[in-house]
Amino acid sequence: MTDTAPATPAAASERPALPDHLSVDPRSPHHVAAVFQHDIGIRFNGKDRTDVEEYCVSEGWVKVPAGKTVDRKGHPLMIKLKGKVEAFYK
Repeated sequence: MTDTAPATPAAASERPALPDHLSVDPRSPHHVAAVFQHDIGIRFNGKDRTDVEEYCVSEGWVKVPAGKTVDRKGHPLMIKLKGKVEAFYK
């Protein structure tokens, strides 16, 4: 009965703390590979978003792709949306 209770805090302690600024792009200086070992959720203005490429909690913005538009190198063009940002582990 008590075996399941300690497993949950241990699993939570294995996860690295979510940074204030995180990017999905491995070329970015804000990319932390250890965080992406786990499922991450982003709540923007009270709604869960699955298309967030980069976020900053303290400044209150997220970057999302602007449709299917790409730049000359094939990377999607991003737009910055401002609002309340919450990052969490799923």
